[in-house]
Amino acid sequence: MTPTLLHETKIHGTIDFPYIVYHGKIPDFIHSYPLHWHDEAELIYITRGCVKITVWSNVYHVQEGDIIILMPHVIHSIEQLDSNHAEYFNIVFHFSMLETSEENSCYEKYLKPFLTHEKNVNCYEKKGTKLNTLLTPMLLSLIEHRRDSYTTCEYLVKSNLFMMIHVLNQSCINADKNEVLLQLNYGKLKTALYHVQNSYAQNITIKKAAALCGFSESHFMKLFKELTGMSFTAYLINYRLELSAKQLMETEQKIIDIAINCGFHNHSYFTRAFLKKYGLTPAKYRKTFTD
Repeated sequence: MTPTLLHETKIHGTIDFPYIVYHGKIPDFIHSYPLHWHDEAELIYITRGCVKITVWSNVYHVQEGDIIILMPHVIHSIEQLDSNHAEYFNIVFHFSMLETSEENSCYEKYLKPFLTHEKNVNCYEKKGTKLNTLLTPMLLSLIEHRRDSYTTCEYLVKSNLFMMIHVLNQSCINADKNEVLLQLNYGKLKTALYHVQNSYAQNITIKKAAALCGFSESHFMKLFKELTGMSFTAYLINYRLELSAKQLMETEQKIIDIAINCGFHNHSYFTRAFLKKYGLTPAKYRKTFTD
């Protein structure tokens, strides 16, 4: 069973054309997509309803017409907001779509500063703001032509992406030293997230996770709570629960075996924790989403 990914390493699109538009519906397609990051930039455009999106440590209730802007390596998640339904599109592309060489002067001037956190852009643009108004026609064009991106619309795609980067550069702000340091510290926490991804079934301690990141336990717990909005222990339990829910839907393994596979060695605790998160027992959850 492949665990839910934290660092996405799959190719979005193709090697020659690393660009794709995904269509999402919550809860029709998924209930949530947990904290993760990838090497590509991503813009999320909401077309219906309202959804909860977390970017670094900030939580946004994103509504129809709103845009989320994510530069490469930014940690983010998406999940259902209460009982709301939502529909959205994810425009995902690698910077190599625009500049193939990192030694290119345009790459150094317009793209690299977003990777090094020297430049920031507001990640949440509500409908009606100046930046949202500028970006929306380009996003709608990409969404409209998403099915023929690789056949007849390659230049249309690239022209929209170039224009979006131009607009974002015009709207960005220079980050101060404290903000850069904070982002670097948050980046170090990815080591702990990797550890959870690779060892979730084992006994994972705060002491070990903090040491892997090079922080004291107290500083680690403070930064982790700032980044994820929850304690490390709560994050670990939530990660295990999401894996167990995925296995309940996609496999025929016994529930007790799934619990153990996901790091729960007390079956009654697993059932209580699962019921608290999903509002259903594991057995009812499996029946509801597999019938």
